[in-house]
Amino acid sequence: MTDSNPQAGRSLAAFTLPVRVYIEDTDAGGIVFHAKYLHFMERARTEWVRSRGVGLRAGLSDNISYVVQKLSIHYAAPGRLDDELLVTADLVDAGRVWMEFDQRVSRKDDGRELARATVRVACVALDTGRPRRLPEDLTQLLKQHLDQKKSSEQSQE
Repeated sequence: MTDSNPQAGRSLAAFTLPVRVYIEDTDAGGIVFHAKYLHFMERARTEWVRSRGVGLRAGLSDNISYVVQKLSIHYAAPGRLDDELLVTADLVDAGRVWMEFDQRVSRKDDGRELARATVRVACVALDTGRPRRLPEDLTQLLKQHLDQKKSSEQSQE
């Protein structure tokens, strides 16, 4: 399932995905519709994994899928039509069948945080929807990332 990627696992900083707000993302008043933040966050999580060399498409042929198991979100301020946003995904924990991310959406021009969420994503069998272990290559990547992150945080203390 791992693609060759020279950047795989290198950055400990939160992954950042730039997003522009289009008319399709807003309500009639030009304010970002609340569910669109979840779309933006989904893209950032997917790109976080992809940037580390894990191809999600390969998982489909191995009967693997990923679903949001748990979500807690706080909306702090509205995004508006044409805003440039920065959407982050930061791995904060992982288990045998899940990974958990801290995610933020902020406006690029002023840095204002618009939404923040904790998202737990579970690995499931595509055919049954039942939980299954994360693939070994992804498990190793998550463990390595969290170990490096913990080590980096300890050295900064």
